[in-house]
Amino acid sequence: QVQLVESGGGLVQPGGSLRLSCAASTTIFRASTAGWYRQPPGKQRELVATITSAGFTNYADSVKGRCTISRENAKNTVYLQMNGLKPEDTAVYYCNIRTPPNLRDGTRNDYWGQGTQVTVSS
Repeated sequence: QVQLVESGGGLVQPGGSLRLSCAASTTIFRASTAGWYRQPPGKQRELVATITSAGFTNYADSVKGRCTISRENAKNTVYLQMNGLKPEDTAVYYCNIRTPPNLRDGTRNDYWGQGTQVTVSS
């Protein structure tokens, strides 16, 4: 069973910074696309950022220039550095990994962390 353990959430003032971490229990992480998603109160889950196994990144427009996703394959860990935080960044943040296509049938598996709360408030 793949486990993703997130850490680093908390309460921060507007303009502050946080660094989220997500450690995976499997080395399949190294071949997987990793990402961060968030679910604001009363809203649907949305993409924050993803990073492929080759290091290509993608960001939601709302966080471009403020957030940086990175990965450390030796530790099976993905990070999200968030700067210039705004109240609208308040959400539960979820880590995700999407495995490479199965060679037999092309399917990919998604695994999710339990979520970590980020609250931006003065």
